[in-house]
Amino acid sequence: MKRVKAACLQQILQFSPKEGVSPQYAAEAVQEEVNQYKARLDNIRTQYRILREEVQSDGTVILEIKKQYNASPVGDFLN
Repeated sequence: MKRVKAACLQQILQFSPKEGVSPQYAAEAVQEEVNQYKARLDNIRTQYRILREEVQSDGTVILEIKKQYNASPVGDFLN
């Protein structure tokens, strides 16, 4: 019988600003979207570690993250 001993996803996410709005509002909206994403992970108790969070000149946020896969144990992946 096969069992998952540990599982983790590594993702690079891009949060892009909407076009047609002021650059300041777009940057704030992107940062709010990133904060909501992190809050949702916390609310559903997904274990994660942010490897890199980078804000580009146009307001785009690049988020490199390792996170728990479903409800599987993460083992040493997040250390």
